Amino acid sequence: MKVYKPQWQCSLNVTEGAEQTASWKNRLAWQLRQMADRLEGGRRTLILDVDVQPSIAKDDVDRCLGKGFALSQTLMTELAQQAACEDIMRDAKAELYESD
Repeated sequence: MKVYKPQWQCSLNVTEGAEQTASWKNRLAWQLRQMADRLEGGRRTLILDVDVQPSIAKDDVDRCLGKGFALSQTLMTELAQQAACEDIMRDAKAELYESD
């Protein structure tokens, strides 16, 4: 009897800037992206490199990335809420936060 062993691989790399060994074109492109981020105020440019084997449909990849970003937004919203509550507590009960 033949035994089948499924094999798969998935990697997701997020890049926020050019590496030191990048070509001058790549470094220039990242400098332009950073300048655009500053001009637009508060934006952040990322490059996602997705490699899935065996390959899956682009729509499926896009849907997964969308769900991942939605989860990230939920987590950041929770952290912002916690920070806001802590700011209020630091103001209302500063004695609880004083260092010895």
